[in-house]
Amino acid sequence: MAIKSYKPVTHTLRFRTTSTFEEITKTVPEKSLLEPLRKTGGRTNNGRTTSRYIGGGHRQRYRLIDFRRDKREIPAKVAAIEYDPNRTCRIALLYYVDGEKRYILAPEGLAAGQTVMAGENAEIAVGNAVPLAKLPLGTFVHNVELKAGRGGQLARAAGTMVQVMAREGDFAHLRLPSGEIRLVRSENYATIGQIGNIDHENISIGKAGRTRWLGRRPRVRGVAKNPIDHPMGGGEGKSSGGRHPCSPWGQLAKGLKTRKKKKLSSKYILRRRK
Repeated sequence: MAIKSYKPVTHTLRFRTTSTFEEITKTVPEKSLLEPLRKTGGRTNNGRTTSRYIGGGHRQRYRLIDFRRDKREIPAKVAAIEYDPNRTCRIALLYYVDGEKRYILAPEGLAAGQTVMAGENAEIAVGNAVPLAKLPLGTFVHNVELKAGRGGQLARAAGTMVQVMAREGDFAHLRLPSGEIRLVRSENYATIGQIGNIDHENISIGKAGRTRWLGRRPRVRGVAKNPIDHPMGGGEGKSSGGRHPCSPWGQLAKGLKTRKKKKLSSKYILRRRK
């Protein structure tokens, strides 16, 4: 999963880097696991913009990912490692012995031809999904459930992982990628290993057009706007705003804690993120 740079025959190629895609073994996705994906442009069904700077982008189809890993005690063979345009990591196509096909997130070290399984009796190996209670302390996992049966919600992006730190009663102590230590019930499932495509964070976009391919529109700084459009706008020359950084609606952008003080899940957080 190396990074490839280009000979600078144009200005943008001088800074552009991409993945080598050397781990990809199949370029045509499994048709039975595809769904159409409509672009929203950041707008609701009423046409109101709720997420700014979204629009355009290349046409994509959604790959149905098995986050639950609920086919228990049934071995599956890794048929291929594929590219997924909807996420930063790679996905693995599984062929189960009963004939069913499913996609899972591809961890580092998983290759075509290997066998994976989910269940309490699965061995401690990369790609296998087991309850947190069965894992040795110090194990790195991903796709961790917050509620049993709901499916993995923690550590699903490229290069992320969660470490099992300790167990106490019905809970396991997990250290998240942010540095937060959190309690999660030991009956919840997690997949062993670190998510692949670790070098994703080191890729340089290189040009504005490539950002547009990803569906991201230009983001204008608040201080470059007029006073009617942003609280930090206006002023003579290149003004810095004259106030603390904020959103167009006055919400402070640096240091303001927005988490609810009486949020129910706060009792499961042993140490806050860095």
